[in-house]
Amino acid sequence: MDYRIGCDAHKHYSQFAVLDEEGRLFHQARVDHQPGAIRTFLEAHPNGTPVALESVGNWYWIADEIEAAGCLPLLTHAAKAKLMMGHVDKTDKLDARGLATLLHNGTLPTVWLPPGAVRDQRELPRTRMALVRIRTALKNRVHSTLAKYALAPEGEIDVFSQKGRTWLQADLGRLPAETALCLTQELELLDQVQAQIVTLEGRIRQAIEDTPAMQLLKTLPGVGNILAVVVEREVGSIERFPSAGHFASYAGATPSVHSSGGKTHYGRMRHQANQYLKWAFIEAANVVARHRTSPGWRSKHVVRLYERIRSRKGHAIAVGAVARHLAEATYSILKKGEAYRELPSSGRARA
Repeated sequence: MDYRIGCDAHKHYSQFAVLDEEGRLFHQARVDHQPGAIRTFLEAHPNGTPVALESVGNWYWIADEIEAAGCLPLLTHAAKAKLMMGHVDKTDKLDARGLATLLHNGTLPTVWLPPGAVRDQRELPRTRMALVRIRTALKNRVHSTLAKYALAPEGEIDVFSQKGRTWLQADLGRLPAETALCLTQELELLDQVQAQIVTLEGRIRQAIEDTPAMQLLKTLPGVGNILAVVVEREVGSIERFPSAGHFASYAGATPSVHSSGGKTHYGRMRHQANQYLKWAFIEAANVVARHRTSPGWRSKHVVRLYERIRSRKGHAIAVGAVARHLAEATYSILKKGEAYRELPSSGRARA
């Protein structure tokens, strides 16, 4: 007999609903989150039985348990599924049965479930991203402390370069005692975080093979080794996106749109998106902004795009426009399997 299973997962337990091949409720069960309990429950069903699992919370290990039981995990778009189920009331049993019903009807809104090995490898660049945010926060605190007391090195010296750190150590005495102590601790922590980032980058190079897709991605302006890894691991298969616009929206590189009565308002970049891809494309766009005056960059389409929009709408909007261009170009180069190419005159670059 064929079955369809819905799983409403929580922190300490999961509620399962099993439908038979006619769509009738065959069995319901609450399974506590004990090691191997979900696998044991699902092993009673035929190999390949599909299990609908919402993409919220602690789904990684539950997907591993489903696969270990020989069943097929289907990661569900939680918000869309709830709208489609249309329940007035909300209970664990209703949610589990609703997922199983959508699965039985062939209307389950699924999202991409990366293989276990990819899920594991993605933690490396994602952790690096978290550490970089900590590093940025510490640097901002140091800059803020120095600004409070009008301290700055002469010239355009970076405070965190070797010369800048030498200046900073020599001028700590100009700060109040407790402020100097706090700044010293922040600098020590900054060094520790930087060392962890370097170690993690080495591990990324060892653990993740440089794939043909990564080599193509590195032809994009502003995309280097690390960003290529982030994008390639998060994208998976580009074939799952029907167009460049869909991919750019998934990556959070398009603005929200509100149109009514003939008036259209474009808001901020979408929050409901893959935040890792969004960060990667914004980071690449900021690289373009920083290098726009460097030799070899002035003629690039992304630089012209950035400067044209920056002159009218400012830096943030211009970075967003470049990020969208890079996202759409990513779709094109991965879809065609060709490197990024510049157009000699104004207009969109192409693959």
